[in-house]
Amino acid sequence: MRKRFFYAGRTQMQSFLTPPWRQTFRRRLNAWYARGARDLPWRRTRDPYRIWVSEIMLQQTQVKTVIPYYERFCKRFPRIIDLAEASEEQVLQHWEGLGYYRRGRQLHAAAKKIMAENNGEIPRSRQELEQLPGIGRYTAAAILSFAFDIAEPILEANTIRLFARLAAMRLEVSSSQSQKSLWSLSESLVPRKKVGQFNQALMELGSLVCTPKSPNCEACPVADLCLSRQKNLTSKIPVMRPRATLEKIREAAIVICRKQRFLIRQCGPNERWSGLWDFPRMRLNQQQESAVAEQIIDGVRNLTGYTVDPGSRIKTLKHGVTRYQITLECYEATIASARRKKGDQTPHRWVRAGEFSHVPLSVTGRKIAQHLVAHPALET
Repeated sequence: MRKRFFYAGRTQMQSFLTPPWRQTFRRRLNAWYARGARDLPWRRTRDPYRIWVSEIMLQQTQVKTVIPYYERFCKRFPRIIDLAEASEEQVLQHWEGLGYYRRGRQLHAAAKKIMAENNGEIPRSRQELEQLPGIGRYTAAAILSFAFDIAEPILEANTIRLFARLAAMRLEVSSSQSQKSLWSLSESLVPRKKVGQFNQALMELGSLVCTPKSPNCEACPVADLCLSRQKNLTSKIPVMRPRATLEKIREAAIVICRKQRFLIRQCGPNERWSGLWDFPRMRLNQQQESAVAEQIIDGVRNLTGYTVDPGSRIKTLKHGVTRYQITLECYEATIASARRKKGDQTPHRWVRAGEFSHVPLSVTGRKIAQHLVAHPALET
């Protein structure tokens, strides 16, 4: 049965979905993949646990960034039981720097659930997998096809771009209408055998050849099957949702040292780096430059219960997080009163400079810690 797809703003039956087209597409793609597939560590295993770990890490993160994290993570937690029995802090310490820490926490929670409810066996059905924290339709399909060769279609950033160009889709690819059509296209291409290899090949083609900018159509094994290329639309597809404007904000991170130990606190469940440790930080009012000291005093007291005397600025860091462009000003401070204010503060601890390496810190928290280690004169 032929599927309906959207392109150029209209619904049309596409001739490229005929059995001969699909057969040619699969044959060429598989041959291309066999000639030059990248040797990636998660492609050397059929272990569903390790494939699952790699898929979670690869979400919104480049392959070259993931490889060392994947190898270290699997060395520390080689089996699902090792991950389930670890503390959240241990898991986050091995995730530190990879970003999107919610992924690590959900992976940990899912491992615990599998051990408790499924005797450590990863489910072999998409419906069961999707009941686990952090696993959606794509991740479930990837685990099933890569580990068990179960016939499941996939749709992620690389294949969305590839399919949209093949079908010359002129609608915004994130729309529900487009997503439905793209999943249907993916379903129509799933082969009967070697599904995992085929799905890997699809993603490989999107990643290496059908790239977001300047796709290498000359090297594409299915270029003459692509409607966008035939219609000279490659540079205009896929149609993406406009990026949100970054909001500029200003924050302060406070380095408090007492008896050669620094105060750090664990970020709460509703904070940006939930579960990680950081120096006390707070948002600064852009319009009250003269009141920075007062904002620091109030912020530290609310977060930790301590009253401090703010000192000079140590350094300034700039970074981006989701929709924010952040200027982070780092100030030193001393304890003005040993008596803590009562309140519902998140956990805190005092650590020596040499102990920072044993604590999972936020990205900017780690940069501040490295600065403190390199400048021991700041210790008092």
